Amino acid sequence: MEQEEFNVNLGVKEIQEIIPHRYPFLLIDKVTYMEPGKKVIAYKNVTMNEYFFQGHFPAEPVMPGVLIIEALAQAGAVAILSQDSFKGKIAFFGGINKAKFRKKVVPGDVLKLEVEIVKIKGPAGIGKATAYVEDKKAAEAEIMFMIG
Repeated sequence: MEQEEFNVNLGVKEIQEIIPHRYPFLLIDKVTYMEPGKKVIAYKNVTMNEYFFQGHFPAEPVMPGVLIIEALAQAGAVAILSQDSFKGKIAFFGGINKAKFRKKVVPGDVLKLEVEIVKIKGPAGIGKATAYVEDKKAAEAEIMFMIG
């Protein structure tokens, strides 16, 4: 298949048809590329209006690293739960390995979230996840999931 076949334009409404997350915990705004069950590219527009900036940190707002990992997991869940065999289910964290944070994510940044599913065995799998800001790595991790 040609790569262009996987270019998509999913907004928040379409994303909410795939994953169960809602405000204030839906952390992806759009999906531009998706191979169901294999790979996804999604985006999060980080604004000063995010609830977590009230306390993290008032004098220097920084997106918490765990929420960057959560945004990556949500992007990966869109790819997994778009696969016919998993539609309508929920993806749960099974583990997080090799997480590294390389750049602060601040209001005004656009997070590019790339997740490649590297292994699926039954209802469990592993994704290689990387978040970028302006083509610089902000965070990366290996995320394990279970479909429930």
